[in-house]
Amino acid sequence: MALRLTRTRTVALVAAVLVCVLAVWIWRDPMVPLRNGMAVQGWWAGLVERRVVVDDHRWAYDEREAKDPTAPTVVMVHGFTGSKENWYPLAARLRDRYRLVIPDLPGWGESQRIDGADYGFKAQAARLADFLRAIRRDGSPIVLLGHSMGGGIVAITAAEHPELVARVALIDAAGVRFNDNAFGIEVLAGQNPFAVHDAASLQRYLDTVFHDRAAQPAIPWPASKAVIDWRIAQAPFEQRVLDRIGRSDERFLPGEMAGSIRQPALLLWCRQDRVVDPSAMALYAAQMPQALQVSLDGCGHMSIMEKPDDVAAAVAQLIQRGISR
Repeated sequence: MALRLTRTRTVALVAAVLVCVLAVWIWRDPMVPLRNGMAVQGWWAGLVERRVVVDDHRWAYDEREAKDPTAPTVVMVHGFTGSKENWYPLAARLRDRYRLVIPDLPGWGESQRIDGADYGFKAQAARLADFLRAIRRDGSPIVLLGHSMGGGIVAITAAEHPELVARVALIDAAGVRFNDNAFGIEVLAGQNPFAVHDAASLQRYLDTVFHDRAAQPAIPWPASKAVIDWRIAQAPFEQRVLDRIGRSDERFLPGEMAGSIRQPALLLWCRQDRVVDPSAMALYAAQMPQALQVSLDGCGHMSIMEKPDDVAAAVAQLIQRGISR
């Protein structure tokens, strides 16, 4: 009995020490729980972290090989205030069938940001083309997916570099003059509708991009405070990017160049999108009559996280239409 009590006390003491260590760790870096949660999602999707320097920027990206080395390479490009982690739910559903490459765009996430550099549509499209050249493989055609701002970048890249892109998908894509909504009006007025400076504005941001609160990522305290502090620090950069993609003479360049996209294409929107109004899909479709159009219900701007099964099915349908080798 005494031995059993001693063991119980030892286990309790070790557990208490571990809890204290974890508490100190979280206190020193409140983003730990959030990052670990995202890392688990990446692990579940079988993704491996990579780094590559292309021209003047260091890119961070995740990759998963396909069972078939000649399977298409699906490259996923995130949107404004986003990161490669936004694609993890979709990646988990496409794994094994395709080679997956998911970058953080230059200036965002873990990729390099250079003071004074242009991170607008056109400049990022040129960088993306160079990145595609760096990661492409013979016999594995590239299927390029772009969400939100990333959709605008992808549209330009696919139009200007058809030799690099075999298939293209624009998902809730920016870059056209959609019907006025609260988000667009704030952008045109010089504001950042995604700005976060306290708990209320963080929740407003999440409610703007997600239709279903159940799909929103859990950000418990103290991670929520760390996210708020981080977003406050990012505010000047976000405003500079919005100046380029939302208020400059290139804000509608993706839609204008979409008429030059000849590749098989997918246009996908959610009916409850409060950021890029669903009217944008018809504007892109007028320029891309070959595009498959998919309209989803019960999701907002983050279709890739709210409806990953439906998005995966649409992407698979695009790819299965046949790819020229």
